[in-house]
Amino acid sequence: MPSPGPLNLITDVPGLKVGHATDERAASGVTTLLLPEAWTAGVDVRGGGPGVRETAALEPESLNSIAHAIVLAGGSVFGLGAADGVAASLSHKGVGLKLFPHSPHIPIVPSAVLHDLANEGDKQWGMTPPYRDLGIASVEAAAHGFGLGSVGAGRGAAAGRIKGGIGSASLDLGEGIVVGALVAANPVGSVLMPDGKTYWAWPFEFGDEFGGHRPLGHADAHDPLPDLSRLLDIGRMKPGANTTIAVVAVSARLTPAECKRLAIMAQDGMSRAVRPAHTPFDGDTVFAVADGVELPPRGAERSVQIARLGSAAADCLARAIARAVYHA
Repeated sequence: MPSPGPLNLITDVPGLKVGHATDERAASGVTTLLLPEAWTAGVDVRGGGPGVRETAALEPESLNSIAHAIVLAGGSVFGLGAADGVAASLSHKGVGLKLFPHSPHIPIVPSAVLHDLANEGDKQWGMTPPYRDLGIASVEAAAHGFGLGSVGAGRGAAAGRIKGGIGSASLDLGEGIVVGALVAANPVGSVLMPDGKTYWAWPFEFGDEFGGHRPLGHADAHDPLPDLSRLLDIGRMKPGANTTIAVVAVSARLTPAECKRLAIMAQDGMSRAVRPAHTPFDGDTVFAVADGVELPPRGAERSVQIARLGSAAADCLARAIARAVYHA
């Protein structure tokens, strides 16, 4: 029976590390997933207001659909500068493509950002936004164990009307295959059912990893956009002002097209955990990275395995979103 890995984090996928860097004054931060060498990668964008970098390089038709790191950051467009810091740090460490003997290493560092500019932090940084330095610091902080909640890219996040944050979860499928998810949850939608206590993701929970609360009695979901009036009151209904950005990882060797399919299927985890998801006001983006166990060669058996991995990734992402808010 599948169960969470020992850490119940994306770093249960062998070889992965995650580092946070948090700027308390700005109430913002950066979270970086480091990949050993280069992993096959893909991306799927569903929200109407995304903020991304190097996503085109991950499309299956591109020359190298690989990544050396994935960066999640606060700061909206300013947060995209975090990937500059991560790329510089990795290049300095000798990580990346080497095209000519005397040229620097070129790391592929796709990233996505969330909007936290309206929170309580001091954003008067003038010509020197902190995100490049935070990117460098996140690389130095990378480890197998890492915190959840109001840290890194999740420091200034909100989930509807409550705090958002960083979440992660894993699922060990056996035979060396582990699936994990890492998320910075900042959606306009709600992660809680109308009772205000039960997470929409509750059917996928292991133990009490996000509180163990279950709906009592009849729990309807008839209102397609709950809390609309209150969301308008707090100014969240603006394109790009919200998002859920995530990475899913598997310890199996996939093609670029299969990574794309993994990211597409994982997006359903958002729909299981956030209501509504993929709105015009969100920038919902999921990266997928893969390396490790060889799967069966092409054919029906391999397709079944890809479907299993995608379903597990969606479940992990749903749990990770709930854990992000629970720990925040």
